Amino acid sequence: MASLAMRGIPVRLLDLTNGEPTPFGTPEIRKAESRKSAEVLGADRITMDMPNRFLEDTIENRKRIASEIRAFRPDYVFAPYAQDAHPDHVAANKLAVAARFYAKLSKSDIPGDPCFPSRVLFYFPVHVRLRINPSFLSDISDTVRKKEEAIRCYESQFIRSGKESFIENVIIENKYWGFQGNCAAAEPFFQEEVPLFKSWPEGYL
Repeated sequence: MASLAMRGIPVRLLDLTNGEPTPFGTPEIRKAESRKSAEVLGADRITMDMPNRFLEDTIENRKRIASEIRAFRPDYVFAPYAQDAHPDHVAANKLAVAARFYAKLSKSDIPGDPCFPSRVLFYFPVHVRLRINPSFLSDISDTVRKKEEAIRCYESQFIRSGKESFIENVIIENKYWGFQGNCAAAEPFFQEEVPLFKSWPEGYL
């Protein structure tokens, strides 16, 4: 996200829930932390009111997300990987894929003009340890410290809760993928659709 924002590409974060309740937070604290984190990344942020811990892939929720897709009109949608220990993340995966399709429907009661993002790209979970095989890596060598700064904005979740080692582990993982990609740090992604290079081999390393 930070890499895209630095290149002047608009980025919008769509939180389906506010992430509460948690042992160390409140809705007010989490709201302030999430806004600060988005500012660090250079992204816009919208937080919806779907229930945390009870997120479901429903027609209503698909339409609500589709209306946000139509409003922002993104080229790409990023969503959680399908396999995760957190049920909300699994539901968010299904909702994102379905909402992308719903957003293109020409005869519907969904607000806004039809829009069909080119790809849904999936990022990997932290709640389950997978031996993953990503479709591609994104070089984040220039922004990995900004990523760490953005995570540290969630003081209630990682600093005050005594889980600061989690942040260190995230950065270590990015360095591991950087080693795999021959750079300082990288982010792994998965996509179901076959990638297309319009001008090969530029951008391919």
